[in-house]
Amino acid sequence: MSVELKAMSTLAVELALKTELLPAWQSLGHRIAVEWNPTGVLIEGVRRGDRADVLIAIDQPIDELVQAGILLGGSVRPLARASFGLGARRGEALPDISTPDLFKQALLSARSVAYSQTGASGIHFRDVIERLGIVDEINAKATIIHAGFTADKVISGDADLAVQQVSELMSIDGIQVVGPFPEPYQKHTDFSAAVFSDAPNPDVAQAFVQHLTDTKAAGIYARSGLVPRVRIAA
Repeated sequence: MSVELKAMSTLAVELALKTELLPAWQSLGHRIAVEWNPTGVLIEGVRRGDRADVLIAIDQPIDELVQAGILLGGSVRPLARASFGLGARRGEALPDISTPDLFKQALLSARSVAYSQTGASGIHFRDVIERLGIVDEINAKATIIHAGFTADKVISGDADLAVQQVSELMSIDGIQVVGPFPEPYQKHTDFSAAVFSDAPNPDVAQAFVQHLTDTKAAGIYARSGLVPRVRIAA
């Protein structure tokens, strides 16, 4: 019988993995269980002792875990780059957020803005609204979640706009991406995969990371609202 691989993954790549990469892996006869969470939640768990075979997360904490000996340095492979954006209910009139002034006005005009307390998008968004000088106005009506997909709150009617990685917004049926944050409020986030130093199934884990970074993966990431960082064959 094949072993069941365990992976811990950030939500930013969930659409790419669930729609194409995981089914392709499973079609080869492999079994895999994935824990999906924002990077902050995943890293908290790892530092408490949580382990798996593979971790997919933001580059900086992956580098720190390599330095700590928790991840194998030679196993780290870049996957994709994400950008922050706003999402709204499909079919609704979408605000123009192409300039800083229009972006600010769209946030102020929304009945409520949903953002994540622990995700990279929410952490960055708090900095953005501080720079825009609208912290009190936004937080007075914000819908703040601990973890998960903020766009769910738009679908439920609790918020008009959702803040998250563009790829995460695309994961929710019924959501349309309004657009990316305009400069200078955009921030790109790089994600990589790595194998745990004490992975129960190191050989299979290495093969899975290779699967996530083969030449076909680039197109899958691009279709999922991400910029591929995997190498494309000449």
